[in-house]
Amino acid sequence: MAKLASIGSILTISCLLLFTQDVYARKQVPVAEKENLFLRDIFLGKEKIVKIHLYVQDLRVGHPNATVFEVATSSITNTSPYSFGSIHVLDDLITEEPDINSRPLGRVQGLTTNADLSTFGIHLNLNFYFTVGKLAGSTLSILGRNQILDDQREFPVVGGSGIFRFTRGYAIQTSYPMDPAVANYGVLEYTIYATYDSKLGESDVVEIAQM
Repeated sequence: MAKLASIGSILTISCLLLFTQDVYARKQVPVAEKENLFLRDIFLGKEKIVKIHLYVQDLRVGHPNATVFEVATSSITNTSPYSFGSIHVLDDLITEEPDINSRPLGRVQGLTTNADLSTFGIHLNLNFYFTVGKLAGSTLSILGRNQILDDQREFPVVGGSGIFRFTRGYAIQTSYPMDPAVANYGVLEYTIYATYDSKLGESDVVEIAQM
């Protein structure tokens, strides 16, 4: 009888362990399924594209409310006609319209480096951090060469987080016309096309205004 009781206890404990594991597994399934569905859509080519049109308020060194600061220089920066080796860090406001008081959409943060000895060629390393709508909390990362004397500059979208995991795409930057008398202040216009999690919207191209 004692032997049977021991066997019964072992079976009871085993059942309890299996039940506990099953409950734990079921609690984890929604998260796992969400990730698996996201990855499946990526690999099956079911991503969609978002078009983001925005403006960056570039308050440069010397502006009373500057959001751009020089943090390093090279041995030839002061004598270079193109400020070679100058590195700036920025935390610029992103807005929906060119006016600095229009709806804020987030911040663009990162580094710019004057990296060309023969012209104004600037290396960009930027993260667009969004704070509104369905994009809130997501980021887009842009790298590339900014030849600022060109009318339009194109950069690759190289990554992101949130709805922009595994993202790819490109961005077009132009300088928004400003009053030349306004010192140390520029507005940069961006149009960005990037892939995103297909669960965000139904159409093939979604505008940021819809988010």
